[in-house]
Amino acid sequence: MTPSRAQGRRRALLIFLDGLGIGRAKRDVNPLFDARLPFLRDALGGALPSLSRRRIDTPYAQCLPANATLGVAGLPQSGTGQSTLYTGINTARIIRQHFGPYLYSTLKPVVTEHSLFAQALRAGIRRRDIALANAFPQRFFDYLAGPQKRMVAGMYAAMQSRILFRDVRHLQAGTAVSADITAARWKDIGHPEAPVVAPYEAGRTLAAVTARHRLTLFEYFATDKAGHERSMPMARRVLEDIDAFLRGVIEHSDPASTLVLVTSDHGNLEDLSTKSHTRNPVPVFLFGAGRREVHYRIHSLADITPAILSYLAG
Repeated sequence: MTPSRAQGRRRALLIFLDGLGIGRAKRDVNPLFDARLPFLRDALGGALPSLSRRRIDTPYAQCLPANATLGVAGLPQSGTGQSTLYTGINTARIIRQHFGPYLYSTLKPVVTEHSLFAQALRAGIRRRDIALANAFPQRFFDYLAGPQKRMVAGMYAAMQSRILFRDVRHLQAGTAVSADITAARWKDIGHPEAPVVAPYEAGRTLAAVTARHRLTLFEYFATDKAGHERSMPMARRVLEDIDAFLRGVIEHSDPASTLVLVTSDHGNLEDLSTKSHTRNPVPVFLFGAGRREVHYRIHSLADITPAILSYLAG
């Protein structure tokens, strides 16, 4: 992106990684310390976040912890964690429990009115300047046309704010990214025409989508699946894909105008000694513009949306 295009145009990219917490610095249970993660290690000065080192600050990036328990008893879950993250409202307290994986029915009006997308639209950001960068296969659109519509919070927020759902054509045009990053699975779900790309190239694509919008969201869910599987090889592969993906994003984003925030909804993958979620804090990785401007605002999942909107407001 050229300096002239970047000038005066603050942009934010939120990358959501399902089920990734800050855990113990033990290779036998925490795949972050077993996987090869050269990009994150370089960006964080050779370190990775752990319960003994929750905050890391370097000239290139920051990592800080965000509370995912939200002051509610029990193990954090995706439905309330994601809806809190995407609205800035503690939805677990509203329903007095953690709930997931899908959005709790009584929270749908909360997400409709207060989602990151809805608030951005009310703040004057045009709908065409907001992107959900994920590409969806035809079976997702068939599901939307059917009678049951259980949805995770981010997708529901996008649907209610009438944000474009991208499909295989966008994947082919390089204007969307597969939820599995590489699109390797698309041939098995009815789309042999979907191009398979390396994680780094997918990151470059996401950076290009971000450069054309003010606010972009990308969601990734394989981290939580790997945590539930308790498979160290699978967890390593997932994290190594993410590492290369993030390198592609950051190396092709404009650090003068773009805030990149990477975070999660609850812990899971960081502790393969258990099949359940954890009560660990989640990491918030900050790159690029405005990171020192917003980092002090973030203490829990409820602070992510306000921090992003504050940055975009300038």
